Amino acid sequence: MDIVIDQVSKSYQRGEFVALHDVSLSIASNEWVFLVGASGMGKSTLLKLIYKEELPDRGRVLVDGTDIGHVPGSALRRSIGIIFQNFRLLETKSAFENIAYAAEVIGTAPRDVRRRTLEILDLVGLTDKARRLPSELSGGEQQRVAIGRALINEPKLIVADEPTGDLDPDNTQRVLDILKRVHREKRTTIVFATHAVDVVDRLGQRVVRLEGGRVVRDSVGGYWEASQPA
Repeated sequence: MDIVIDQVSKSYQRGEFVALHDVSLSIASNEWVFLVGASGMGKSTLLKLIYKEELPDRGRVLVDGTDIGHVPGSALRRSIGIIFQNFRLLETKSAFENIAYAAEVIGTAPRDVRRRTLEILDLVGLTDKARRLPSELSGGEQQRVAIGRALINEPKLIVADEPTGDLDPDNTQRVLDILKRVHREKRTTIVFATHAVDVVDRLGQRVVRLEGGRVVRDSVGGYWEASQPA
């Protein structure tokens, strides 16, 4: 699933705060791209435009060749796995139920929901904690449940907004290992926003740097290379 951001601008507070200014960016199918930059530089806004939580003031966003302005957001998000920094789990549902719910709401057959949920629990290393509530899991385990929920519908695109921001080094590595496996085996496109230098430097993928709502660097390499003037 490829993405084209075509001369996109987005502002808030009646134009007083410009989150993105005339941004153009292409991401190929099966590519892994890091979005980096300080807080408030436009990373989260760009991700929200991709999965249509926000609409651009100007410009177009195309996902898999389709202008998403003409697609219902709910339909678009069925083919996108979204991972948030703060997990957003359903507190009254177990790990199994949180992951399964994302498949149930789109009408997946119960037998397939169970099979796929068990497969995902194995992938994220939580088979033995399937019946635990979020409050009974560590932060790293909760994030792995959230990743499982994002993967259950076999998305062609994963959008991750600071998914390791609140995790310790060991859990950060677990999250990266899961995503690397999905990227390799499923040929999934991944757009990963982060300010974590070590996360970017471990993978050696494409890095797009945002400053003041503009793309100021687009290169392959580490975080600091992306920080240098183009």
